[in-house]
Parts: sequence; structure tokens; C-alpha cells
Amino acid sequence: QVQLVESGGGLVQAGGSLRLSCAASGRTFSTYAMGWFRQAPGKEREFVAAINWSGLSTYYADSVKGRFTISRDNAKNTVYLQMNSLKPEDTAVYYCNGKSRSNLITIAIYDFGSWGQGTQVTVSS
Repeated sequence: QVQLVESGGGLVQAGGSLRLSCAASGRTFSTYAMGWFRQAPGKEREFVAAINWSGLSTYYADSVKGRFTISRDNAKNTVYLQMNSLKPEDTAVYYCNGKSRSNLITIAIYDFGSWGQGTQVTVSS
């Protein structure tokens, strides 16, 4: 089991960029497929992006494809989400989560049950 802490959120104008980080503790992080998710006010949490254990395979929600990039550094136990061309509809609390030895489709639909505090992203128009 890994513990996860999200950071990097903030207030940005539409068209701007942010990079989120998800720091993990635990020696098994490199076996985890990881994902980023978000929850806007009054809406359910939704999948944003996922990356496999090696970083060689990624998967994105259609709403962020071409604008967001997920990456990871297993030496630093960290997953990143580079967000470019931000839109007001990207405003949400962003969370990371993961599952050991999982495929990316499972990450996108899995009921994790437990979530960290997340990091707030606010995009102004």
C-alpha cells in the first residue's frame, strides 16, 4: 500500500498551464499503475489520465487529450500531470490514485474507495 500526497494546484487564467505532482510513499510504487482524477463542484469524480508502471503507456479522457500529459519518475516515487491550454471547465479538485499491477482501463473505472486531500485547480475565464 502506498500513501499519496497531491500538490501543485492553484489559480490560473484560461490558456495557462500548471503541473501537478503526486508524491507516493512505499517501496512498491514502481509496480503501481497510476491515475489522475478530478471532481468539480456538484459533480461526480471523473477519470482524467492514467499511466502504467513503466511510464511507457498512457491513457486519457477525451476531454483532456492533447492538452494534458501524465508522466512518472519511479526514482522519485512521483507522478505528474502537466496541464496546458487550461479551460474554466478544468476547474476541480484533482486527485491521484493507483493500483498495483493494474491495466489502464481498470485504473479509469476502479472504485478506489479511499482518496487523499487532492489539490485545487481553478481556471479563470
